[in-house]
Order: sequence, then C-alpha cells, then structure tokens
Amino acid sequence: MYLSNRIATCAIVLLVFCGNGIAKTSAENWPMWRGPRQNGVSKETNLPVRWSPTENVMWKFALPGAAPSTPIIWDDHIFLTSTSRSSDELFLICLNTEGKQLWQKLIGHGSSEQSEKNNLASPSPSTDGEHVWTMTGNGTLACHDFSGNRKWMFNIEDRYETIDMPWGLGSSPLPHGRLLFVQLFHLASSRIIALDKLTGAEKWTVERPTDAEGKCMRSYATPTIYRDQDRECLLTHGQDYIVAHDLKNGREFWRCGGFHPASGYDPLMHQSSSPVVAEQFILVPSATNGNFQVLRGGGNGDITGNATYQLWSQRISPYISSALLMDSAVYIWRNKGVLLCLDANTGESHFKRAVHRHSNHASPVCGDGKIYLASQDGTVTVVRAATEFQILATNHLDEPMSASPAVSGGRIYLRTFESLYAIGG
Repeated sequence: MYLSNRIATCAIVLLVFCGNGIAKTSAENWPMWRGPRQNGVSKETNLPVRWSPTENVMWKFALPGAAPSTPIIWDDHIFLTSTSRSSDELFLICLNTEGKQLWQKLIGHGSSEQSEKNNLASPSPSTDGEHVWTMTGNGTLACHDFSGNRKWMFNIEDRYETIDMPWGLGSSPLPHGRLLFVQLFHLASSRIIALDKLTGAEKWTVERPTDAEGKCMRSYATPTIYRDQDRECLLTHGQDYIVAHDLKNGREFWRCGGFHPASGYDPLMHQSSSPVVAEQFILVPSATNGNFQVLRGGGNGDITGNATYQLWSQRISPYISSALLMDSAVYIWRNKGVLLCLDANTGESHFKRAVHRHSNHASPVCGDGKIYLASQDGTVTVVRAATEFQILATNHLDEPMSASPAVSGGRIYLRTFESLYAIGG
C-alpha cells in the first residue's frame, strides 16, 4: 500500500509539472534590448531554424505603426513601443504570448517617419518583471505596471536641456537595482541621469566632459553594466569616448578614446552602435570609418592606448548593429551584409564572409548554437555560431525591418515595420 501511494503521488507530481507527459521548461525572459545580459545571447535551446510567411509562424500581430525598437518578453507578457500611421501618437503595447493584445497605452506624441531606421519609437522598452519603462525619441520617460497603470511620466526637456538630435533619441532606458539609467548625448547635452525607477525622482545627474566636435556629439548608443573583480560600473558610450561611472553617484572611473582613424579626426563620425559586455570583454564600436576596440575594464583615468586594458583595435566597426561574442569569438555584422568573426583576445580573423547583400540595422542574436542576422528587407540568415562559417538557413518575411530579434520560450520574435511575428519550430 505504501509503495502504491508513493507511485500515485509521483504520478500526480509528474502530471502537474509536465502536462500530457511532456516536460515544460521555464522560458528565459528577454527584459531589455539585446536580452537578459544585454549582449544578444540567449540560453534557450531548440530554437527554430527555418520559416517563411506561411511556415513555422505561430502567430502574427498587426502593429499600428513602424518602429526599430525591439520587443521585450517577461513570462507570458510581451511589450513593444510603436508609432501610429494615422496620428502623431506613440504607444506602449502589451500582448500575451498567444498574440492577443492585453492593452495599449499612450506614451507620447510627435511626428514620426514610418520607414526610417530611426523614429520617435526607436528606444526599446525595458522591464524588471513588475514595471515597464519607456522613452520616446523626443524625451518622454514613463513607467507602467504590468496592468498598464501609469506610475510616473515626465519629459526630459522639462528638467534638463532641449533635445537637439536628428531623428530623436535612440538610447534605451536601463534599469538596474533601484535605479533607472538614461544616457542623453546629443548636440546640446553630455548628460547621464539616474532616477528612482519606481518614482522617477532624480537620484543623481552628471555632465560628462568631452572634446567631441560636430556630429560626433550625437550618440544613439544604450549604456550597459560592467563588473570586474573590484567594482561594478555603468558604461556610457559616445562623443568620442567610452566611460565607466560609479553607479552610486556617476563619478568617472576611467575612459577610453582612440576611435577615430589614423588619418585624422572625422567630425561626421556619430555613434549608433552600442558597447557589449561578455566573458569579461568589452566590445566597443565607433562608426563605419572608425576603430572597433576590445577592452578589459579597470584602471583609472584615461586608458586610451594602454595595452593592459586595450587588447586590440581595428578599423572594422559596424554602422548601426552592435557586436556579439560567443566562446571568445567576436562577430561583427557590418552594413551591406558582411559578417566578420575574430578572436576576442588577439583580433585575429577567423573569417569575413558576405551573408546577404542588403542594409542591416538590427543587431545579431545568438542562441542554441545559432546566430540570427536580420536584414532590412526582412531576410533573416541563420549561421552556425562557430569560427568555421556555415549558413544553416535563409528565411524571408518580405516585410522591411530594423528591430533586433528577441528570444524567449523557444521562439524567435521578429518585429517588422508592419507586424510582430512569433516564430516557432
């Protein structure tokens, strides 16, 4: 009898956790632009390789307007920002993972292009599992809960400088601990702010010194967090430098320049691509004609050219997309569809191959040993994450897109200018 009861109990437990005899694994959330670690890497497995408009599409949701911002996912909630084709309104939209809209909230106003790589819905939202933060290209910051209740909202221009930025701001808000970090680098500002993420109250603000000139004052990059053996810091990038700041007060620990070509200063070299932290490396882009650097954080003051911290530098920066690092290999998705793979420690080239000859604004995403490379014409090429080049599949949705893919629950989420697609296998 005792054995029978134990068997019955085990059977109930298996039914509760597995359902229909199939084990359910918890999905990894994708809480901000470029995922849970801000580096474009997912730990999910069994991700889809092939799809088309009619194959392996779990569902498709029509969007009110175009945007290059990436969807974020937390459990069974999906959030994304959008423009409107019929008005000047900007929205935060919440769906469930079955593709049903739960709510839509107004987060700002402003005239916005519908087919550009940048518009007023360029910054991606971010979440901590309880709240969602958004920023519009013309500076409206807002916080909502998962039910769509607005907790706070204000416009940056009401507290700080007038925004002077073609196409608007592109940097996404970064929650960390109790704070929300925002980078404001444009023609009239070199400011970083830290807010109480639950109230919107300012905790600190600093103006970052710079000697940048012309369009180099413009940065669309998103800040990230870096941890070394001794400290945790905020990395901000743009205006000719990457700088590490104390999270408590914004004080500068170190900075690194050296992004302009040896031929001289290029006043047109604005920053669109963001830094990436992975495996204790810092991958730091500049612009198409500038230097791409791989650093190890640390030191104090100006570390430009210091071999202790600067591992290598080459004139191979991407245009807009950010880099990817897997197993000490750096992948750079350059404009016009060329993929570079280099050794992170030395900069030695593993390969340089044309993948899909078209413009690309999205950043590469990696999961399950696969790298997903999205081009603006809606083509997503899947290549093997290895130092030997291999294309696994070339998939077409036939809708333009600029947003980076998002990964959660065994699915790839692709945001085109027209729709959000959930791709399964």
